[in-house]
Amino acid sequence: MTAITSLITHELIDQAQNYSDYRALIDRLLLENKTTGDNHSEAMMDYTRINVQRMKRWDKTAKVSETAAASVQKIDRNQVWLVLTEAWCGDAAQNIPYIEKLAGLNDKIQLKYILRDENLEVMDEFLTNGGRSIPKLIALDAASLEILFTWGHGHRKCKKCYWLIRLTQKVFLLRNLKNLSTCGMPRTKIKA
Repeated sequence: MTAITSLITHELIDQAQNYSDYRALIDRLLLENKTTGDNHSEAMMDYTRINVQRMKRWDKTAKVSETAAASVQKIDRNQVWLVLTEAWCGDAAQNIPYIEKLAGLNDKIQLKYILRDENLEVMDEFLTNGGRSIPKLIALDAASLEILFTWGHGHRKCKKCYWLIRLTQKVFLLRNLKNLSTCGMPRTKIKA
């Protein structure tokens, strides 16, 4: 990738948070019975509390593969890895500690975090399969802000596998519905 976006500026990167500040923000918001974003419902608060525990666990136990470590250690130019995230997002809580460990393997990588819902213009420029999926990592040349690569949770191949499995399960159920109804179980309506 060689694109440059006008939405990601040095000023945005300077204002972005490091991991410690991001975690401190979440802890502070939880003390105020809030989370990131505008939805502070009990469900969102519960997701955020669970995610704090997830991040603590993965901070202690996450292991980076040798292949990934070797790739990151080969990086020879200063980069900024900008991650779009939210405290309530389970996928972010599961992935960010790994991203943090990867970036920590090379002092040429500066890792910064911005909140998706406060930066929708940036998010909309880096959709994953047309959606605002997070976490979203945007790797940039530190000087020129040239986009080097992006990574987003919810890769298309994984989603295809998921939907293939779901479809296979429905076909199996539809084919075996007759057998289910003849063994004393009531017929149920199955959405195709």
